[in-house]
Amino acid sequence: MTDIFPVIRYRDAQAGIEFLVNAFGFEKHAVYEDDGVVQHAELRYGDGIVMVGQREQIDPAAVYIAVDDPDAHYERAKAAGATIERELTDQEYGSREYSAKDPEGHQWSFGTYRPS
Repeated sequence: MTDIFPVIRYRDAQAGIEFLVNAFGFEKHAVYEDDGVVQHAELRYGDGIVMVGQREQIDPAAVYIAVDDPDAHYERAKAAGATIERELTDQEYGSREYSAKDPEGHQWSFGTYRPS
């Protein structure tokens, strides 16, 4: 079972998805839109998944890692000095997650959501 998922954000996520499908052979697994804007998408390549979304003012790439105990993980990250960008919260899609940045500013998100 995969626990680490790259997250790619595009200014035009629909065009980014089409490029990844046409140029690199990814397959659309799930695409969730709101008013024509891609909020979240999952593209398969073999047994791997890349998550894609619309980029606003957020970093163009990040990493999402599925964890079994997000509360303990969050406390460990805070204790180690991670910069918490999004507090630990329950999401409407069932995941409990948070986001943090490392000392170089890379975004990391951790939660219970596991794309299938």
